[in-house]
Amino acid sequence: MKTKFSGKTIEEAIDKACEEFNIDAEYVYYTVLEEKKGLFGKKVEIEAYTITDVIEFAEAYIIKNIKNYGLEGSMETTLEEGVLKINLDTTHNSILIGKNGRTLQAINSVVRNAISSAFGRRYRILLDISTYKEEKYEKITRMARRIAREVQKSKINAKLDPMTSDERRIVHNALSAMRNIKTESSGSGQKRQINIIYTEEKKTKVAEEEN
Repeated sequence: MKTKFSGKTIEEAIDKACEEFNIDAEYVYYTVLEEKKGLFGKKVEIEAYTITDVIEFAEAYIIKNIKNYGLEGSMETTLEEGVLKINLDTTHNSILIGKNGRTLQAINSVVRNAISSAFGRRYRILLDISTYKEEKYEKITRMARRIAREVQKSKINAKLDPMTSDERRIVHNALSAMRNIKTESSGSGQKRQINIIYTEEKKTKVAEEEN
């Protein structure tokens, strides 16, 4: 949970948060609530929290909302390379996944927005249902690499079907090291898709970021 700390400087307030949370300063997130000067010197007040607070909020929020579907579930949460990955398993996973994963995609957006609203900053969140997305990512990766190999041979560009932003990111990363291949996104909204392009240019970046 968020906790308030005060000090003569931001650094002093953060030090108090570190002592309270028993962690290093790099793992403390905070918002400055008040910073003012008076007759008796300067005073700074911050509201601090840790990634554990974000995880606990996310899990409680998800459990509360799946109960609205009349479901019960359990989850496993990990933090990998700055991405908060939550794998949820419920009594009826198909309800939360929806057709072609659309319901799951919508739930991801809702959870991200709730966390952003609660903590005042955006976090990279990936909510999965019984490894549905993980398995889908593997299929997308295999498909993209197969098509990219065809582009390498034929030197004819290919266009993939529209994908969500996280799926496009998977494709960009999967093909980033392939020779004579580059990927570009085109279109907007639900029609945004990836072009697999043959090129003689040398690689200049690892992957394209997707919002």
